[in-house]
Amino acid sequence: MALALARNGVRHGVFAPPAVIRNIVQIQVAELGYSYYYPHAPVRVAGVDTLIRHDGRDPWFQQVGLWIQDEAHHVLKDNKWGRATRMFPNARGLGVTATAVRADGKGLGRDADGVFDDIVLGPTMRDLIQQGFLTRYRIFVPPSDLRLVDVPVAAGGDYQNEALRKVVHAAKITGNVVNHYLRLARGKRGITFTVDVESAIEMAEAYRQAGVPAEAISGKTPDQMRMQTLRRFAAGEILQIVNCDIFGEGFDCPALEVVSFARPTLSYGLYCQQFGRVMRPMPDKEYGIVIDHVGNVVAHGLPDAPRQWSLARRERGTRGLRPDDVIPLRICTNCEAAYERILRVCPYCDTPFVPAGRGTVQQVDGHLIELEPRVLAQMRGEIARVDGAPLVPNGLEGPAIGALHRNWRERQEAQRALRAVIALWGGQKDRPADVGAAQAEFFFRFGVDVMTAQTLGAREAEALAERIQRNMT
Repeated sequence: MALALARNGVRHGVFAPPAVIRNIVQIQVAELGYSYYYPHAPVRVAGVDTLIRHDGRDPWFQQVGLWIQDEAHHVLKDNKWGRATRMFPNARGLGVTATAVRADGKGLGRDADGVFDDIVLGPTMRDLIQQGFLTRYRIFVPPSDLRLVDVPVAAGGDYQNEALRKVVHAAKITGNVVNHYLRLARGKRGITFTVDVESAIEMAEAYRQAGVPAEAISGKTPDQMRMQTLRRFAAGEILQIVNCDIFGEGFDCPALEVVSFARPTLSYGLYCQQFGRVMRPMPDKEYGIVIDHVGNVVAHGLPDAPRQWSLARRERGTRGLRPDDVIPLRICTNCEAAYERILRVCPYCDTPFVPAGRGTVQQVDGHLIELEPRVLAQMRGEIARVDGAPLVPNGLEGPAIGALHRNWRERQEAQRALRAVIALWGGQKDRPADVGAAQAEFFFRFGVDVMTAQTLGAREAEALAERIQRNMT
């Protein structure tokens, strides 16, 4: 954080032990030729653990008018980040994060478990890719014998560490990680996320044995050595940095070209943060490469898929945090690339997907043009029945007939409104141009195919129209 301020010409103080301050000054001088450290500056930087141990009677705390916490998804009322905010009684607060979600389901809002009053959404990851501020990506998902079904979930919402370590070590994926790097990204600068320090050291050695310059970094690596390693990495002298969760957050190295996942996680925030390391643009970098050996991409979906962010508390499931409307992925049987299941042909090698059958919507993922003619005829017949006149049972008379016609009109009116909203949704600029792909996206977003939606009753049609409206806004 101090280096980021220095790069922008901001003089700042630092709450840290003397040895850390000396390292900060030396790092700034080495990169910038000048240090912006000034102990009495009005702007100060602190790690949360150091800050909460500082004497709260220091008059400076009363003078501060703004506190800023990066990676603000950590901040809850009762944890150390929340305690840090209370040290500034006269200040407003700003929390910044790329992933406003927690694996444990706790809410970041003041009315829930956090401290924040409002959420301000910036450009989405997809927006930033389209605008050139982030690079495009390609994902590869090699086959793996890793089995996570019996790994317990800890209170924080992610896998229990010790059990996860045993499963990952038993899977022996080290050789697979190195071999796929050599096959898919040989010569590119990469970072590998592992499950613990032991596997990081083992993985770095395996890279070196294969002729790839590599270093393992952990929380115990001295600051100067870490910065020296990163400089050598940016210069291309090191091609692989192997670590255990060290560079998941707050790490900015545009030279990074490939990320390898060897650490499974149930935390969407951690997954997205680690994935994002490869998306910093740099000259001649056409796209970042992600090689996922542990199923994180399949579990969470694409990182730039639309997400609904909220400060409210969320009910936590036992497995994964993927919203219901995130489009699942398919793995190409030829090139091992991952792509959204709305596509029927791999966008990277043109290998077509062959569905197992055509008898039901589920078998073709809502891709209605692939249904058998018999099934399509049945669905069209049901739509025509809804659009036609009501069938009056024999013997029905008086007020009952009136109620039947009234209910039928309500259903048709709800259907007209629903179909208008579906047409608007389908006409949005980010919809696939291919009709089948758009049908499949609708199926995954809303849990029903387009034709079945046109047979829903009045209440169901109104509820679906409301969901589609929310998705569009």
